[in-house]
Amino acid sequence: MSNPLASGIASAMEDLYRATLKREDKFGKRPVRVTNCSISRGDPAVETYKQAKLGDIDFITGNYLAEVNIAQAEAYAADQHPGYKNTAWEGLQQAMDVIQQKRIKIAINEKKYNLRVAYVSGDDLSDEVGQFIPTKKSDALPYLDSSNPAAKIAEESFAFVTEDGEPHEVVSANAYLGARGVDEGFRQGADTVITGRISDASPVIAAAGYGCSWSDRDYDRLARALVAGHLIECSAYVTCGNFAGFTAYDLDNVLDPGFPIAEIAKDGTCVITKHPGTGGMVKVDTVRCQLLYELEGNVYLNSYSKAVLDNIVIEQAGKGRVHVHGVKGLPAPPTTKLAIFYKGGFEAEILINAAGYGWAQKAEVFECQVRRIMGEEALRKLDFVQFQRIGMRASNPTSQTSSTIYIRIFAQAREAPTLFSISKAVGQTSLKHFHGFHCSTDMRSAIPRPYFAYYPTRSFPAGKPPLHEPLPPRETYNARGPLTTLSTTPCRPIRLGIIALARSGEKALLPEPALLDLAAALPDFLRDRVVEVAVGVLEEEKRVGRMKKTGGSRGLGLGNAALLVWRCIESGSERCGSEDAE
Repeated sequence: MSNPLASGIASAMEDLYRATLKREDKFGKRPVRVTNCSISRGDPAVETYKQAKLGDIDFITGNYLAEVNIAQAEAYAADQHPGYKNTAWEGLQQAMDVIQQKRIKIAINEKKYNLRVAYVSGDDLSDEVGQFIPTKKSDALPYLDSSNPAAKIAEESFAFVTEDGEPHEVVSANAYLGARGVDEGFRQGADTVITGRISDASPVIAAAGYGCSWSDRDYDRLARALVAGHLIECSAYVTCGNFAGFTAYDLDNVLDPGFPIAEIAKDGTCVITKHPGTGGMVKVDTVRCQLLYELEGNVYLNSYSKAVLDNIVIEQAGKGRVHVHGVKGLPAPPTTKLAIFYKGGFEAEILINAAGYGWAQKAEVFECQVRRIMGEEALRKLDFVQFQRIGMRASNPTSQTSSTIYIRIFAQAREAPTLFSISKAVGQTSLKHFHGFHCSTDMRSAIPRPYFAYYPTRSFPAGKPPLHEPLPPRETYNARGPLTTLSTTPCRPIRLGIIALARSGEKALLPEPALLDLAAALPDFLRDRVVEVAVGVLEEEKRVGRMKKTGGSRGLGLGNAALLVWRCIESGSERCGSEDAE
């Protein structure tokens, strides 16, 4: 007699096999539909289920190993962390029935589920790096951007350099791998490919490369998939999340943006869209802003290829659909990024509120009081201390809240006891404080806690793509010509956000804000002086005063975009009119 259970299992397996063949038989005949379900620990697990359930999808990709998560390696080593994010596991559990039914393939950097699974290793270079980071800059691995003569690397990047010779302990060391391992896993029949740290766009490149049967020398196609991956890697960032122009749209349209989909054609060009009925919008501006996110110039790097963006075109292709094309590809660079986290020491912070007029003088009095009580010896033991003034009171406040600013003390030191001198000094100001003084009843942030420092370098030589090329200097050039009549032209001050959108990101401790011209509204003279003008306003925040620009008619499909380097500029937009969300 036949076994009903065995027969049922065999029948189910045959149905799944036929479903797989049916889906993969379409690869190369239509665009490959790749979606993203996560960029970090904050994206909820249900997004995996929604991406699988709400439409026809070929691949789901997700990133759960952002830099902040990699640094949790210490907790994992101490058996205080499972080694994966709960949102990844919960998302797979919620979506697995749909994933199996539709035969959707998965590429995430996490743990595994009970499917045919491939695992990509090789990113963990802890043994090669060693237990401690060197105490001298000359002994350390080269900084990520050290071969770029135009880069001005902040001294804080080398905080591991010590005078006492006590080295900092390394927590983790992970190289950012490319798409080759994921691609090969799919080609070997895996339903799910789990990886260590790979670059955020790599799962999308691998999905497109496998689905379209590309070779690892199809540089134009790979580069276009790299751009598609870059656009959807940060989940809702391309569908209205972190979008500086959101004020032009109804609030309901931007509260819960749906996660994106990249439809990647056989030539690598893509259409960015999302499932119908989900929130947010997919517009030229949302896509252009996300393209600028963490962009370092006109050539975007990946350890599988380089994408040349000089002639990229981004255009609306229907409601909720944006077509991206015009990207050219080049062989991969000779190195990839290696992220090293090490135990930097301890940090503490205290927030004090100052209400009423004279807030600048109040902040000055408070800082002087605390420094005087601490004394020079205690201050010298600190690696870093800063008294920050946060916010701006209303010009004519009608409540205590609108008349209040923050004073934030932030400090770091190699040893925890050193930091207690700050809270002790604040306590001793007692009734000597300025008028309008108040603070939170929860002062736990004043208790020293350990922090991990980040040092990006270049990886050790390993297996490489069939061809790679050295990196040329990044292009930079001025506008068409200076404006000589500015001194005689009537002018008035306006907020920069009225004529430009902004998007900021940070890679390798180098902040990379960008401005996006709206309808060619930025005059040439302003694009040439935008660092001087904008950084001049934020003089205290200035780190680097140079500009990398891609402008004129070659403007990245972005109008005249000026890529700036300073710390944290985010600009809103007061655009005239309104459009329906998509």
